[in-house]
Amino acid sequence: MKTTVKWIDGMMMVGESASGHAIVMDGPEEMGGNNLGVRPMEMLLLGMGGCTTVDVVSTLKKMRENVSNCRVEISAERADEHPKVFTGIHMHFVIEGENLNEKKIAKAVSLSADKYCSASIMLGKTATVTHDFSINA
Repeated sequence: MKTTVKWIDGMMMVGESASGHAIVMDGPEEMGGNNLGVRPMEMLLLGMGGCTTVDVVSTLKKMRENVSNCRVEISAERADEHPKVFTGIHMHFVIEGENLNEKKIAKAVSLSADKYCSASIMLGKTATVTHDFSINA
């Protein structure tokens, strides 16, 4: 897998994926940015959220659960000193659908956290990663 990040100006960069998609990253004004894009560390959390959501939804579908919506709300804490790595990350899944089985959802979330989501497992090397879920009928 290859990606390219090109510096544009100030703190603005454009990242391009191997699949040809681009995203703007920028810093806050107090750091010389223009606040025109996501922060690079936010990108890590977004990537983790995308990775785990794909796992949970695909697992639930394989379990024949009638999922109509899934989102993961992620909160994170960082170290005060450099390198300011993530030290704690909490993922709260909100699952919607009809006649959902709570045990199957717990299993799908657990499988993603412990086995399938390479992003959260990798970030778990420096941070305590926790998760929970709620079901909205």
